[in-house]
Amino acid sequence: MAGNTLNLDDYIRKIPDFPKKGVLFYDITSILASPEAFRYCVDRMADLYRDRNIDAVAAIEARGFLFAAPFAVKMGIPLILIRKKGKLPGKVMSKKYQLEYAEAEIEIHPHDVPPGKRVLLLDDLIATGGTLRASRDLICACGGEVPEIFGVVGLPFLHYEEFLAPTPIQTLIQYHLE
Repeated sequence: MAGNTLNLDDYIRKIPDFPKKGVLFYDITSILASPEAFRYCVDRMADLYRDRNIDAVAAIEARGFLFAAPFAVKMGIPLILIRKKGKLPGKVMSKKYQLEYAEAEIEIHPHDVPPGKRVLLLDDLIATGGTLRASRDLICACGGEVPEIFGVVGLPFLHYEEFLAPTPIQTLIQYHLE
């Protein structure tokens, strides 16, 4: 790594036909296996949001947690977990949403969302945006604001920008169809 630059693409494995034939899977676990690449991601996130008045970060289960936790510590802000249905104890708010061939449901502890505060929504990879939209809706229903969505990797050819509008989206790397 020279200075503050690193070719993140070198640390993302591309796995054809996973989880099904015709899908190219962008695997971020190789970022996590490299302290240099992982540190680079967390440092770039902190650089992007250091002066952006972010009061908390909300992360989506499970890989989003891995990037959000060190980011929250580095920024000195709370970490809010968004989990699959049935994984959080106590009082929760939930939101159902459509997947490609099924329905899913996520939950959040409403008391973890600071009312009227700015919550950065974070996931490892942004594909179609369905889980992120449901998560944004949950945070807003709990009284928080979502000024921006962040993903380490973005797949804009799946049109997530339109689906998540009007919320701005930031990524560290994007992949386009060739």
